[in-house]
Amino acid sequence: MELQTLINAVKKRPDFNQAGMILAHNGVVRGTSRDGRKVSGLKVQVDHDRLAAILGKNRNRPGILDIQVWINEGSDLSVGDDVMFIVVAGDIRENVIAALETTLNEIKSTVTHKTEYFL
Repeated sequence: MELQTLINAVKKRPDFNQAGMILAHNGVVRGTSRDGRKVSGLKVQVDHDRLAAILGKNRNRPGILDIQVWINEGSDLSVGDDVMFIVVAGDIRENVIAALETTLNEIKSTVTHKTEYFL
C-alpha cells in the first residue's frame, strides 16, 4: 500500500470540492521502544470491528469528508517499515487536525496490539 493511494481515493469523492485540507499520518517502526530498548521489528494485530466503529464515529465529525486508514497487519515488520497510514480530508484545519489526532489516538489505544521484537 502507498500513502498516495489513500489520498487519491479521497480526492475522487464527488464532494471533494468541499475539502480545504488533507492531512496524513505515516507511522513507521522505530529503532527503539518507548522504554529505550533496541527494536529489531514488530508485528501488529488489529481489532477490525473496533476500527470500523472508530472510523464511523470520526467520519461523522463536523467538517470531515473522509478518513481512510491502512494498517500493516500480520507481517513481521522491520525498523523503518510502514505500520499505519491515516488520511483525513475536511473543510478547515481545526476540524481536520482534531479528527486525525482523535482517530490516531483511538486506533493506537483500542484497535492495534503490537508485539515488539528486541535485539
